Amino acid sequence: MPSSDTLKTGETPDYSPDQFHDQSPDQRMDTKAFKRSLNNSDNYHRKGFGHEAEVSNLMQSEYQSSLIQEIRDNQYRLRRGDVTIRLAEAFGFCWGVERAVAMAYETRQHFPTERIWITNEIIHNPSVNQRLREMQVEFIPVQGNQKDFSGVERGDVVILPAFGASVQEMQLLNDKNCTIVDTTCPWVSKVWNTVEKHKKVSFTSIIHGKYNHEETIATSSFAGTYLIVLNLEQAQYVCDYILNGGDRNEFMAKFSNACSAGFDPDRDLEHVGIANQTTMLKGETEQIGKLFEHTLMKKYGPDRLNQHFQSFNTICDATQERQDAMFKLVEDRRSVAGTLLIAIDGTEYFSSSQIHCSNGYWQLQH
Repeated sequence: MPSSDTLKTGETPDYSPDQFHDQSPDQRMDTKAFKRSLNNSDNYHRKGFGHEAEVSNLMQSEYQSSLIQEIRDNQYRLRRGDVTIRLAEAFGFCWGVERAVAMAYETRQHFPTERIWITNEIIHNPSVNQRLREMQVEFIPVQGNQKDFSGVERGDVVILPAFGASVQEMQLLNDKNCTIVDTTCPWVSKVWNTVEKHKKVSFTSIIHGKYNHEETIATSSFAGTYLIVLNLEQAQYVCDYILNGGDRNEFMAKFSNACSAGFDPDRDLEHVGIANQTTMLKGETEQIGKLFEHTLMKKYGPDRLNQHFQSFNTICDATQERQDAMFKLVEDRRSVAGTLLIAIDGTEYFSSSQIHCSNGYWQLQH
């Protein structure tokens, strides 16, 4: 395991959340009990600090635009000379992101002189993160693929970003007696509760997500046995293995960075539950859930399905709404010559990479 002040991060492609799960399920910490204890701590804050008015004005001045509002008021169109600009109807920050950024701003106002850290980017938006740096919010440094918490001192204030932090990071900060400001999106917390339910009944959590994304790292840290699938293709591979068996070595090589320690596909795919990274497409998560449901039903029969399959609604609509808005935006693409599609996104993880057209006319997948 890493030293007490270093934890590996998901910022690099070779990261595996398995490093936090090198103990057997019986040896792992009771994450639910720890989170309950943390919630009751005076050093833990899940809401703002009463500076909503000041922060609201700041947010509006920095992230609202009179031009964007003009386009919205004009049925999401603006014409200048020969150029027509169309704006997707689902545009801008979702509610969870707005909440996280506002809480981070409030934290600096509430603790004007304290040293404030954040465990990762608050959201994947360079300008927002730069603004926090200008507020003297320090980002936990990363050396290689390890986060170095050694600079965090007892009593410092630490912000957890919108997509959460691993339970191991929370425990480390709690042990340092830090003031923790948790901006985790409630939809992400809902996923954590779901994998806790899977763990309680010894079900394997099938997590639809990217194994090296910070949100999925956090979610897997609350899970017991888990397997992370990136897309429908990988889900189909797993379901084929459930029904027909296969090459165990090939399976483990394929998911070497995306499963819990000691995972055994011949043992751990008999009882499964579905969870997801909230920035994945709603439609694809639903397809994956249905695929596993039908697979387990086919293998064990309809009367025994509930003994082998669990599914709770943890899907956030925000990503899907943005894809739907993009489809609507370009539905007349064939008849419009010289159309340029511009997606505004950060350079890390690319949430817009989930927004793509399946008809081959345009894509934003990375």
